[in-house]
Amino acid sequence: MANTYKLLIIEDDEGLQEQLRWCFDGYEIVQAYDRAQAVKEARRHQPELMLVDLGLPPDPANASEGLAALQEVLGEAPQSKAIVVTGNDDRENALRAVALGAYDFYSKPVDADTLRLLVDRAAQLYSLEAENRHLAQRSASPLDGFLTGDPEMLRVCQMVERVAPADATVLLRGESGTGKEILARAVHRLSGRSEQRFVAINCAAIPENLLESELFGYEKGAFTGAHRQTIGKIEYADGGTLFLDEIGDLPLSLQAKLLRFLQERTIERVGGRQSIPVDVRVVCATHRDLGQMIREREFREDLFYRVAEIELTIPALRERQGDAALVAHSLLERFAREQRHPRREFTPEAIDAIEAHTWPGNVREMENVIRRAVIMADGKRITPEELGLECPSDDQEGDSSLRLRQVRDQAEQQAVVRALSRCNGNIAQAAALLGVSRPTLYSLMDKYGLR
Repeated sequence: MANTYKLLIIEDDEGLQEQLRWCFDGYEIVQAYDRAQAVKEARRHQPELMLVDLGLPPDPANASEGLAALQEVLGEAPQSKAIVVTGNDDRENALRAVALGAYDFYSKPVDADTLRLLVDRAAQLYSLEAENRHLAQRSASPLDGFLTGDPEMLRVCQMVERVAPADATVLLRGESGTGKEILARAVHRLSGRSEQRFVAINCAAIPENLLESELFGYEKGAFTGAHRQTIGKIEYADGGTLFLDEIGDLPLSLQAKLLRFLQERTIERVGGRQSIPVDVRVVCATHRDLGQMIREREFREDLFYRVAEIELTIPALRERQGDAALVAHSLLERFAREQRHPRREFTPEAIDAIEAHTWPGNVREMENVIRRAVIMADGKRITPEELGLECPSDDQEGDSSLRLRQVRDQAEQQAVVRALSRCNGNIAQAAALLGVSRPTLYSLMDKYGLR
């Protein structure tokens, strides 16, 4: 634990600084001699632990400068555990420091062993609190059937878990193949209707003249060939969840009838006159821009507000950090098992090609590519040629951001996610790929909530 934590020592006495450096062997020591330098180092290093001498220049005889420094460094690193060092009989300022957010205090003269014990205890508490924070983050873990390590996609999964118990209508927006139906089924599974039916209908796959009958049902004799009464998908889903896929392709002639159902929660079968109450949760999905369709009068604005009580946008596969390689490994194992082939693996060039491809068809396209490669590959290692993908060029991508700490953290997180994805979660291989030790990789995984 100690060898991975940064300890910021804010002390104006150079001799004591050197003594403390030796005292805390095993920690990564960062030094500061005044408030301005302390704030700069806290902003730069985000230390987990801090030792703050309250007697800092230009007023070392009083605690005002030290208390101001404590407040500012905790503003830069709010999760850090700070221990303040005070003069003898300075209990009042020590308590003020604790009120400002310090973890503990210690009075001079400094006893190295006692101070080391305090810092070790602070490090242990920091570790426990960090683990709790990461456990809380992991409560937003991927839903069953949805594989991701991307922070934005994890946020969408968390939103699904949050809205599922409510009966509000949900609109899922995203490109084809991003997993809208999987999330719709997750909404149903996590709701109070999970024991009832989940009924799905693709509004784009059924001809317009049949779609009304499919949705609302029909009475005997309603039209030629209607030899018996038939209930529709809405009525069949009573008590459960109705999933309307590609609702953007719903004909205008049916949009008014669907709007009335959503408002009144009753339906009339084709050829019928009786209003039938239906208790159903509605989840919709579309890959189309409904806002543009409303402006072009192809989709009713009042219907949009009914179906989009809660709206979730699913990012495309190309926008999700590390997910292309992660999903590819999972699909490779699945298809090899289905085809009863020996365990397969990708070459490094194949992983590069997978990560470089834009996947316009998203996961659905990837499924086709990898299934074909599993069937056609000769050896155990699948190459870019067998995937039918081009190897990327060596051109480097620029970054317009100048926030160096943010860029560094984003790059570090992305590198860890990509390494874990490329190595299919193997810690030893990922650590070797990153050029770090396994404890360091574990620390990075904890830092970004990936373990």
